[in-house]
Amino acid sequence: MPMKARWSSCIVLLGLMAWSTVFANASECPIEADVQWHSEPMNPDLNDLPSLQRGFRHYVNYCLACHGLQYQRYERTADDLAIPHDLVEEHLIFSDQMIGQRITTAMPESSSTWFGVAPPDLTLVAKLRDPEWLYNYLNAFYLDPCRPFGVNNKVFPNVGMPHVLIDLQGNQRAVCTDVPMIAENGGEARDPLVPGKVLTEEQCGILQVEEGTGTLTAEEYRQFTWDLVNFLHYVAEPSRMDRYRIGIYVILFLIFLAVFTWLLNREFWKDVR
Repeated sequence: MPMKARWSSCIVLLGLMAWSTVFANASECPIEADVQWHSEPMNPDLNDLPSLQRGFRHYVNYCLACHGLQYQRYERTADDLAIPHDLVEEHLIFSDQMIGQRITTAMPESSSTWFGVAPPDLTLVAKLRDPEWLYNYLNAFYLDPCRPFGVNNKVFPNVGMPHVLIDLQGNQRAVCTDVPMIAENGGEARDPLVPGKVLTEEQCGILQVEEGTGTLTAEEYRQFTWDLVNFLHYVAEPSRMDRYRIGIYVILFLIFLAVFTWLLNREFWKDVR
């Protein structure tokens, strides 16, 4: 065989091998449209101080390395959440910052070349995004070998962020599983021949965590993310709690003022009638 023909055969063979590798990897990639996620409700509670305190701790330990809170100060946070200053200085400030300084990250500006975009500041993220959106976002990561960091997100498809909580949650995959069939009345469909038996059908794209791959149970992980989002909801407007409290007194004042104004008006007009 001539040398030129031999090289052509090798190039064709390498090309076929490359295409087969691409198709093999593509077959392992979950199709985004097939991944299902049902939004879960999340109602923040700013009166739950233990939750806010845990959320502050979670943020410092898992989020602050990349995402700062440049409009929030350690001291203001400690005072609002009833955390002693010495505990904040000893356990929640890992840099040379002082307690009166803003909560900023040490992430360098060159990080935009690592992730494609610099990690955003999250001080106002709960205003930009609904708390329910944030809560579902933190719970909707799943393994995707076609993404640069090996994960994707159903709430924010193709997000350029690694799943930093994967050690806590575990490996969540898009799998096929049996789910109850829905009857015409909206309830579970029952087998007419077997009393009490629920009819099921296979659905693919359901997000499911592999048992034993995370350090937290499903309930513990959801509580973790709930506390974290609850804290971000507070950070977005720290004066919200004061505004709610003052608003009650303002409404009560206006009610009393309306009563006395009505009595005064009646007194002025009683002789006219």
